[in-house]
Amino acid sequence: MLFNSRFFMGAMPLAAQAEAQPNPLASFIPIILIFVIMYMLLIRPQQKKNKEHQEMIKKVKAGDRVVTAGGIHGQVTKVKDRTLTIRVADKVEIEFSRVSVASIQDGGASDSATKQ
Repeated sequence: MLFNSRFFMGAMPLAAQAEAQPNPLASFIPIILIFVIMYMLLIRPQQKKNKEHQEMIKKVKAGDRVVTAGGIHGQVTKVKDRTLTIRVADKVEIEFSRVSVASIQDGGASDSATKQ
């Protein structure tokens, strides 16, 4: 009897393929988990930070001491819809976009620093 290697070798992978095929949904689970982890660690905290910054910008009023994104410290003298006029020194006022405000400072701590 002759041994037909083509027939024997060809039948073996078919049987192995039938047993080794995983569930297609199970192959997407790691990708879904990675997306959920990325959302929880990166996207959600950034959205929360942006929302807090927008609320802070809306609350800026004349007389507040602010620090701009460029690092300029000053006192708000005029508030407009999209801009703020900030006094940085005597008789020196600069107009900034509202979104360039990085933080609002306490009035007491910064007043003592400017008197020196």
